[in-house]
Amino acid sequence: MKLRAFCEDTDFEMIRTWIADERAHAMWCANRFQYPLERGNFMEVLSEIAKRNGDFPCVATMDDDKPVGFFCYATDRDNQKGKFKFVIVDPECRGNGIAKEMFHLALTHAFDDAGAETAQLVVFSENTRAKKFYEKVGFAEERTDPQAFAFQDELWDRCFMTIHKMAML
Repeated sequence: MKLRAFCEDTDFEMIRTWIADERAHAMWCANRFQYPLERGNFMEVLSEIAKRNGDFPCVATMDDDKPVGFFCYATDRDNQKGKFKFVIVDPECRGNGIAKEMFHLALTHAFDDAGAETAQLVVFSENTRAKKFYEKVGFAEERTDPQAFAFQDELWDRCFMTIHKMAML
């Protein structure tokens, strides 16, 4: 596996197919992108967060360069904190260690190349599979904002999770 920059022309259509339904979409992106996912809106949001926070969209690929995962990452160099956003893995690859390998590469980059001392992500507590995965790779819950996000008739807790560079050594 390798990480590379997201390429709109070759990657968007595949990533778009990974979103199964409106609920999965909301869990993935907190409705930051339109549903269903549309290229123009997706690229506009990616551009906005790149300008504002320095977010860089990445794709995890296998040897054949087929995308199997996607995330955005940025490092705040002033406080040496990295932040992951919009993490998703091809549903056909889930349960095969793909996400674990992707995060190993991503965290190695965050800590060794980008100079982060900690990395953070946000997950909805209701997304139990993702939350358990993040805990398994070393993220720990830092705080939870109860009922912070409304989806249809539900209120979801927003969980902030952090991993420290020292935990990776």
